[in-house]
Amino acid sequence: MEQATPSFLTNMIPIALILVIFYFTLIRPQQKQEKERKKMLASIDRGHKVLTAGGIIGMVTAVRGEDIDVKIAENVKVTVARSYIVSVLKDTADNPAPQTPS
Repeated sequence: MEQATPSFLTNMIPIALILVIFYFTLIRPQQKQEKERKKMLASIDRGHKVLTAGGIIGMVTAVRGEDIDVKIAENVKVTVARSYIVSVLKDTADNPAPQTPS
């Protein structure tokens, strides 16, 4: 008796299934998280309290394109690139909802 060899389509079904699972468990959630991060970075405004990637917490005093001035102590301001802001910790009374990426 001869064994029938599986068709090409039958061999490709498990590979396609693995790719679909990979997409829904890894790629899609990461894209969603990056979209939320971009939205959070775009919404940074004067008066927001932010946390930088270096662990510095301060109040945003000015936003100039990709540069953000952050007041970290009395008479101490630093300029931080927008991409180094990790999260918005506490909004002012004008914007009561906290914004942090998931």
